[in-house]
Amino acid sequence: MMYWNGSAWVLINPGTTGLSLTICNGLPTWGPCPTTLPILTTTTVSGITSTTAISGGYITSAGGGTVTARGVCWSTSQNPTIALSTKTVDGSGTGTFASSLSGLTPGTTYYVRAYATNSVGNAYGNQVSFISLNAAGVADIDGNTYPTVQIGTQTWMKTNLKTTRYRDGSTIPTGLSNSAWEATTSGATAIYNNDAANNAAYGKLYNWYSVADPRGLCPTGWHVPSDAEWTTLENFLGGASIAGGKLKSVSSLWTSPNTGATDESGFSALPGGHRSNSGNYNNIGTNGNWWSSTENSTGSALYRNLNFGNDNSARYSTSRRYGFSVRCLWD
Repeated sequence: MMYWNGSAWVLINPGTTGLSLTICNGLPTWGPCPTTLPILTTTTVSGITSTTAISGGYITSAGGGTVTARGVCWSTSQNPTIALSTKTVDGSGTGTFASSLSGLTPGTTYYVRAYATNSVGNAYGNQVSFISLNAAGVADIDGNTYPTVQIGTQTWMKTNLKTTRYRDGSTIPTGLSNSAWEATTSGATAIYNNDAANNAAYGKLYNWYSVADPRGLCPTGWHVPSDAEWTTLENFLGGASIAGGKLKSVSSLWTSPNTGATDESGFSALPGGHRSNSGNYNNIGTNGNWWSSTENSTGSALYRNLNFGNDNSARYSTSRRYGFSVRCLWD
């Protein structure tokens, strides 16, 4: 008997017994499939801080054998290998796995590769790179400092904005009465219930006119995210229907049950409430609201809302006179 193995004819002599025909990578083979190296990819790095990050891998094939070890290795030099001490060991087998990188030096470029080991040897996924964040974070013109977090391809402030001035040094009006807040069509800021403790915990509330002011609300090199950039964040976290839970802090500042909150993104969103277009303060503890830089129609602009009772990241439009929290995004 003869058969074609994909590159040559193979003769099976009469009287040969004990062989079974198997399909190996789409080709017929007499006997067991030969073991090859595993096949895998490296997960994009996320959750980046000054000293830690998250990566992992996806092993699509064990190579006909058994994956006995898997993880990631990283270095400041390209093409890191498991000979380095900077590696993780994250179980065995195929499929998806997550890895936690630690001991990073702030402000440093790193290269990462997932690895998988079977009886043939070690296989590596594609190389990805990232830059660990500076330890000090970013400072606004008032000297307030904000830790940062990388989520997918974006770098966000990890806390809400507190500045009292635009980046050119101009003061943002504050202390407005309810009637003055309702009437203004210029930038303005407020602290929830005029309570300094709320400023410390949640940052300030800004109307949309301050977001759109050409003098710049965020520090140099940063900006208020557009509606599309909020969508990019949500999509990276699995879509708007579940992204809210991954964005919300697990802090007790949220009213129970704080549904779905895991903060696995590191965004650490808190429920700072809002100041309405008529000047009233509402919903601290139950809702967090963040402006986008995108106008929806005359008199309104788009924002994101997180609620204690679900894990959605909800997209709404409202009057530009509302006071919401602001998160800045790195240019």
